[in-house]
Amino acid sequence: QVQLVESGGGLVQPGGSLRLSCAASGRMSRVNLMGWYRQSPGKQRELVANLILSTGETRYADSVKGRFTISRDDDKNILYLQMNNLKPEDTAVYYCNAMVAYWGQGTQVTVSS
Repeated sequence: QVQLVESGGGLVQPGGSLRLSCAASGRMSRVNLMGWYRQSPGKQRELVANLILSTGETRYADSVKGRFTISRDDDKNILYLQMNNLKPEDTAVYYCNAMVAYWGQGTQVTVSS
């Protein structure tokens, strides 16, 4: 089992920044893929970014390329999502994911003036 706990969401103005954190625990030795997804009302959950832990390879949704950065602190088992130049359309609940199967509880990000 893997447990994931997100933090760092909140209300930010357009053009602002937030950093989301995901503290991971449990059987992390089996985890090689972690990522961030988001879901806004009336829409399907979508991949924002993911990271292959063994290679450092990353993938981003086209809508966030150049604005968001996924990274991980290996020593602390924390996954981050640095979000810059936020837009109202980035408003959603953001979920941390491990190996597709494990999910955190989500953290709300609201971009509004």
